[in-house]
Amino acid sequence: MNISQRYQLSLALLTDMYQLTMAQGYWKKGMAEQEAVFHLYFRNNPFKGGYTISAGLADAIDLLQSFRFTQEDLSYLKSLTGSQGQPLFEEGFLEHLRSLEFSCDVDAIPEGTVVFPNEPLLRIKGPILQCQLLETPLLTILNFQTLIATKAARIVDAAQGDAVIEFGMRRAQGPDGALSAARASFIGGVGATSNMLAGQIFNIPVRGTHAHSWIMSFEEEQEAFSAYADVFPHDSVFLVDTYHTLDGIKNAIEVAKTMREKGSELRGIRLDSGDLAYLSIEGRKMLDEAGFPKVSILASNDLDEHLIQSLKLQGAKIDAWGIGTKMVTAFDQPALGGVYKLAALRQADGEWEYKLKLSEQLVKISTPGILQVRRFSHDNALVGDMIYSELLDVSPSVTMVHPNDPTQRKSYAKECTYEDLLVPVFRDGNQVYSSPDLPAIQARTKQQLNLLHGTYRRFLNPHTFKVGLEEQLHERKMKLIIQLRSEEQNKQIA
Repeated sequence: MNISQRYQLSLALLTDMYQLTMAQGYWKKGMAEQEAVFHLYFRNNPFKGGYTISAGLADAIDLLQSFRFTQEDLSYLKSLTGSQGQPLFEEGFLEHLRSLEFSCDVDAIPEGTVVFPNEPLLRIKGPILQCQLLETPLLTILNFQTLIATKAARIVDAAQGDAVIEFGMRRAQGPDGALSAARASFIGGVGATSNMLAGQIFNIPVRGTHAHSWIMSFEEEQEAFSAYADVFPHDSVFLVDTYHTLDGIKNAIEVAKTMREKGSELRGIRLDSGDLAYLSIEGRKMLDEAGFPKVSILASNDLDEHLIQSLKLQGAKIDAWGIGTKMVTAFDQPALGGVYKLAALRQADGEWEYKLKLSEQLVKISTPGILQVRRFSHDNALVGDMIYSELLDVSPSVTMVHPNDPTQRKSYAKECTYEDLLVPVFRDGNQVYSSPDLPAIQARTKQQLNLLHGTYRRFLNPHTFKVGLEEQLHERKMKLIIQLRSEEQNKQIA
């Protein structure tokens, strides 16, 4: 089941109002079919990290496949009025939308790829009216899932091979936030989710235990454990911290002995509060001494990569991690900050005109052209990415320039291998790319991270991966900046 089936309605209006007012402007001024190129990218790695994991492309593809305005959409737009009570959208424009069919070329970086700031995750080329209408929905899909996949990858890294389960549905940003987060978390490396609908829709393994209310529904804690074991003799994990955790572990052990006599085994206990390092160490001793070395200890309680790393350093005996709020809400950075910028317009003579957004902040100046990302590898490790324009002739080992410091330049040796990351997804509105299944995307994430040196993966002060502009593109960008600055100065003097 894909995103359009989940909603069972047109998603053409999943956009901001100003996209539609601009679209009417393009139509009114005869520009609707002018060919344009936009890029979707982000400016900084989230969580002060050294990398980002791309995610959300499959949902973006589905949205593009089903992009059309229904009669209900058009009726709603027709009902809107301007400040003077007049119809906001003209009848001719609405008729244009009625007959609109998606016809753009789209290239994108596959999900599960390690990516870095300023690299286009997606490039769309086609009629400017269509490109403009798609800005907001593409951003909302790719921004969120990329953010959560990255957070999940960091948490999985911290767990060092332990099982990680996504427990965050109740704290997620609404139903779709919960579903998208479950999907993106799996891409990042999480092994299972407690979200049953996500399990059904995405075929993600589901896991769960029981809540404190189960224990509180019985007179005695041990009675509650026994009752749960009767219902799930082969799948019981007991939550042991309802009253007193160490006593809860003792009660779990007593029930585990009875289970063994009946031919079944306790699978695990869950710690959800208190000093998780101390309690897990003591719990492991108690379980081992009682003859239950294979009973796992699962921990939850507002965990993230930093707490997991700390617990590991303290010698915690935790085998699996249930991660909720801080993963599915990206608690320490709630937005990726991705942007979508116009980079080129085709003129009447067929030539492309480079377009650049100027800013007083250097980091906010966009890069013009029809961009592609070339990734260089050596000795089975990633060594650098070069952003170049397909409008320029580029040799494989050309020099690239640091985007914010032109004195820093890098040329890659001829023995480096390379690949271009943006792959064709749509051509003339027709899908030419098939999304892999989620396990394959998750495997790609793992493979990509294994190619990334540990200095880029550490949580504190990670090394900055080398990403630069191809030399010719850098020169074009600098000339355009100087030209625009000069034009601005001349206007001020005049």
